[in-house]
Amino acid sequence: NIQRLVQAASQFGSRSFRRKTYSTLFALLACTGLRLSEAIRLRFDDITPDGLVIRRTKFRKSRLVPLHETAQAGLERYPKVPRPYAPFDDQVFVSLRRKPLLHHDVDTAFQTAVDKIDLQREPGLPHPTPHSLRHTFAVRALEACPDDRDRITKHMLALSAYLGHSKVSDTY
Repeated sequence: NIQRLVQAASQFGSRSFRRKTYSTLFALLACTGLRLSEAIRLRFDDITPDGLVIRRTKFRKSRLVPLHETAQAGLERYPKVPRPYAPFDDQVFVSLRRKPLLHHDVDTAFQTAVDKIDLQREPGLPHPTPHSLRHTFAVRALEACPDDRDRITKHMLALSAYLGHSKVSDTY
């Protein structure tokens, strides 16, 4: 479903810039588990060979988020696009209005993509949101965890730090 969602975003409207912005953003959220606020505040200087430097987190902590080589390659291709739209700003994700993306704009684009792929949800469950990609990332990371109790504990601590949680109980 994530691949279909990213594909739907890559077909938004008639402007290739909007297509690239949302397909790149949704793919980045899905493969990193970033908070939406962290992703839309990314600066070009935050993209390093070692991963993403997340400077302004929910809890005012910084962390390094390693990237898979395919995610790194996608981000390396993307920054060439917004420069004509916002040449004096180093913000990665900007709107066609040449301003940083707003939560509301991303929520609307996400819902448009969800509707386009006709993503079904179980009765009684909430509608998917961009934050759902963070939850999906965390669940998949936990599913990949070994069954050994000590290894699960270490895995949870690592995942908690990776997600930028202030307490491991928030990850649980």
